[in-house]
Amino acid sequence: MGKLKMYTDRMSQPSRAVLIFCRVNGIDFEEIKVDISKEVNPLQKVPAIVHGNLKLSESHAILVYLASAFTGIADHWYPTELSRRAKINSVMDWHHSNLRNGAVNYVIHTTLAPALGRQLNPKAAIEAEKVLLSSLKALEDFWLNGDDGGFLCDNTQPSVADLSMVCELMQLEVLDERDRSRILSPYKKVLQWIENTRTATNPHFEEVHNILYRVKKKLEQQRARTAETGTDPSNRMGGPSKI
Repeated sequence: MGKLKMYTDRMSQPSRAVLIFCRVNGIDFEEIKVDISKEVNPLQKVPAIVHGNLKLSESHAILVYLASAFTGIADHWYPTELSRRAKINSVMDWHHSNLRNGAVNYVIHTTLAPALGRQLNPKAAIEAEKVLLSSLKALEDFWLNGDDGGFLCDNTQPSVADLSMVCELMQLEVLDERDRSRILSPYKKVLQWIENTRTATNPHFEEVHNILYRVKKKLEQQRARTAETGTDPSNRMGGPSKI
């Protein structure tokens, strides 16, 4: 079928999940770094893959395909047993309209909007925070409420759902540290789950998230300058920036 081609932007949470999955499982691929790939993905989103005649977008569909199409992938990533697989599908369906909706919109409207050429939107941030906190509570009380399996749906090893959703929450790294702590610290199971997934997928987890840590450092420097001068650097940004 030829070598797998993967179109990614590492600032994209779903892109990072797919990249880490491939690295952990030894899948050979060519990474093509883009912002938007119109010719590969008609919806203008990343990640997208090309594998032989297949062109595929949507990270959950990509993860399921990779776990099924390549040999040697451990069963825990996308179990063959139907009831376990159904639970993984269920939590991934829940993810899109809940955790992802809350996390991505909160980060954009409180922090990243100026880098995207947009204005910060406190009203939208308040609404996004409600969704985010509700999603974290559901994770804590339902999806992680097993017999200490350590991962979603009481599994003892990570699935594609764990990887996808932990990468989502890693985007909160770019927030002011006090704000990030305020949001996450009440959810002890969630915090442990993030660490479990990080440990299970290192060193690839840290390598793929390096771009996020660099952005975090730059934003911290900007906040420090703002505190010293009383001016907001984002107000001087004339257009989209790559932070």
